[in-house]
Amino acid sequence: MNSKLPAHFNDKWILDKRGSKNKVDWNKPYGWDIEPERTLTGKIENTGTIFLTNKECPFHCLMCDLWKNTSDEPVPPGAIPAQIEWALERMPPVKHIKLYNSGSFFDGGAIPRKDYPKIAALLKSFETVIVESHTKFINERVLEFNEMLDAELQVAVGLETAHPKILPMLNKRMTLDDFRNGIDFLHRNKIQSRAFVLLSLPFLLPEESEEWAKKSIDFAFESGVECVIVIPLRTGNGATDFLQEQGQLTLPSLKMLEDVLDYGINLTAGRVFADLWDLENFSNCDTCFTARKGRMNEINLTQSIQERIVCTCN
Repeated sequence: MNSKLPAHFNDKWILDKRGSKNKVDWNKPYGWDIEPERTLTGKIENTGTIFLTNKECPFHCLMCDLWKNTSDEPVPPGAIPAQIEWALERMPPVKHIKLYNSGSFFDGGAIPRKDYPKIAALLKSFETVIVESHTKFINERVLEFNEMLDAELQVAVGLETAHPKILPMLNKRMTLDDFRNGIDFLHRNKIQSRAFVLLSLPFLLPEESEEWAKKSIDFAFESGVECVIVIPLRTGNGATDFLQEQGQLTLPSLKMLEDVLDYGINLTAGRVFADLWDLENFSNCDTCFTARKGRMNEINLTQSIQERIVCTCN
């Protein structure tokens, strides 16, 4: 790994590395899912996620691949409520719902303000509503939407890393102070927050990446979030593939994710989840993979450390 950090990557560099987008339909979300999650009250209950079809996020982050299922133009007013309604008609009943729109829910260019009342009305039966937002859009709009909801609002914010040199290079256009201030705004207004933390960072050795994932969990909890989701960095968006080819990016191992998850759980500072999507991409052993994935899923649900899986590979 090159010890000299390269210059900051801008929009043009990242966009030039991309492939093509998937075809999307404004009339329906590009996906939905149901999975169990340990709630803030300690119960394990099914949570729905609706992946809304929306315009592309204005921030072109180095590690992001969500742009693949976005449109180039803003969706028309009424489209987002219609997508939510479409999904809810097909999903089994759940008490908790995540609305992920491949960007920021409170970005006026993504979800029109005039759609808030209709969205809130569609969500009146839920106990918890979780949306995502960049810190730039954490403002009075959050409070306006929160006032309309019967449910408890939670806002998920991408911290990614607390590394002071790597964070600017991700082209996220957010500082650590921005993150702290955004979380503080939510906290002062009694709105819960969760943070996304990346496991594996460009331009760092694996052991450095693991250490900074742990430091980032510390930073997120110290800033006031209630929950942290650890997301292994993936290739497939063009920019990360290029960096991997150049030897500037190493994908995380299963052991790294286990170590970071165990660390976060042992803090007992709040809920910590490992993102287990496409987990097989980070495994080099078919013998123990299923058991190790099952262990991490059990930790996600119980928020307690489980005995490590012993295998000849580790």
